Amino acid sequence: MAIRGQDIAAVIRQQIEGFDARVGMVDVGTVVEVGDGIARIHGLAGCRFTELLEFPDGIMGMALNLEEDSVGAVILGDDTKIKEGDTVRTTGRIVEVPVGDALVGRVVDALGRPRDGKGPVKATKTRPVERVAPDVTTRKSVDRPVQTGIKAIDAMIPIGRGQRELIIGDRSTGKTAIALDAIINQKGQDLICIYVAVGQKASKVVQVVATLQQNGAMDHTIVVAANASEPAALQYLAPYAGCAMGEEFMEQGKEALIIYDDLSKHAWAYRQLSLLLRRPVGREAYPGDVFYLHSRLLERAAKLDQQFGGGSLTALPIIETQAGDVSGYIPTNVISITDGQIYLEPDLFNAGIRPAINVGLSVSRVGGAAQTRAMRRVAGRLRLDLAQYRELVTFAQFGTADLDAATRSQLERGQRITEVLKQPQYQPYAMVHEVLVLYAVINGFLDDVPIPQVQRWEAEFHRYMDTAHPEVGKAILETKELRPETEEALKKAIAEFKKAFQPQGGKVA
Repeated sequence: MAIRGQDIAAVIRQQIEGFDARVGMVDVGTVVEVGDGIARIHGLAGCRFTELLEFPDGIMGMALNLEEDSVGAVILGDDTKIKEGDTVRTTGRIVEVPVGDALVGRVVDALGRPRDGKGPVKATKTRPVERVAPDVTTRKSVDRPVQTGIKAIDAMIPIGRGQRELIIGDRSTGKTAIALDAIINQKGQDLICIYVAVGQKASKVVQVVATLQQNGAMDHTIVVAANASEPAALQYLAPYAGCAMGEEFMEQGKEALIIYDDLSKHAWAYRQLSLLLRRPVGREAYPGDVFYLHSRLLERAAKLDQQFGGGSLTALPIIETQAGDVSGYIPTNVISITDGQIYLEPDLFNAGIRPAINVGLSVSRVGGAAQTRAMRRVAGRLRLDLAQYRELVTFAQFGTADLDAATRSQLERGQRITEVLKQPQYQPYAMVHEVLVLYAVINGFLDDVPIPQVQRWEAEFHRYMDTAHPEVGKAILETKELRPETEEALKKAIAEFKKAFQPQGGKVA
């Protein structure tokens, strides 16, 4: 077969036309030391902080130490496949994660890779995990509540949309349970939830996901998991990755809630990385920038002004204390960054008061601005009454024979308030039900109900109000306040219910 000259010319012309003469410039370095998930690289003069680096076999790393003649990088993968002398390239990108609606209902790792066996995440957009927090000119004051469904929190320590409220307490005092209740209570609402598990056992994360699925909460939730068995670098990145996912919804004008469980382990992971990178140590062997580690994360939670979309990102960080010591290094750091804290006390937990919230040490710096008017009305006296009751209990333990009638009455009411505020796990209350029962207990309608029967009284009362007087709850839900005519109808309904209630019968809830 003869080859014609015109055919050769056509091929050459085609290749010339399709020739791309652009030249790319890539920084190249050499691994001089590797181990414990850390690589020290010679070269990479143009490398940027937190830039992604490409090792052989597609393994990625992240530059954290930029020194005069070398770069210290954490390896985001299997470090056993990397050896001295390997070539490393810069990518020009910093760490990014997929964001958007495609992630809702999924379990992903700190880099947005699926962990639930449901196939790839079909996200069309990515965001860098690190970003400067919104400045004060773009923010708006917090004015809408996040209804957690927990009576004690919604009444006395309200959380607003755009707030940062710390949940703090010893191990096994119900911190995660409060966070999960808040997620479950958003079912059917307009709040997208993100649960970030940092340094948790894989079995616990599986249990959390199963709980959310059983309660129908995974439909509005993203789970970002960096388990205890994973590299410290991924545990360090996980909260920032979750925050980037939440910011995407906030900037679309939507409302999002993010839970960091927990930031104590996040600080441990960062300390581990810093020690391996040979950074100078400070108090408790933490690096000097451990405050900045959490401040730049939590400051990204905000309520945006309407001209910037009006979205919000609410943060609920969790901190684990040791033997109730809230004056530790990491706890005091995070307390100073957040807008309040919910302190869970082991003694209350062991006494069967759950959620075990210490009213004296818990505070919300947003306060009533984040409550509906109806809740503010019934909860106004609740905190004071409960605090006074806790003080009186100390004196009353010596005997009640010498106490005057007013003090005995206050003790009796305090006991009933405590019973009403007890709440089973994963059973959040609707706002209307919270208002109804708190109004009843604060105004003395339960003073003659035997204490063992209070929880049964409450359960039957809600059923009675929903069936016999639904108009009362409907009025509170529509107006978000307790108007005089609604209050009168509520008083009559409570009186009717009390006549029909039999304290000695039935089974205690």
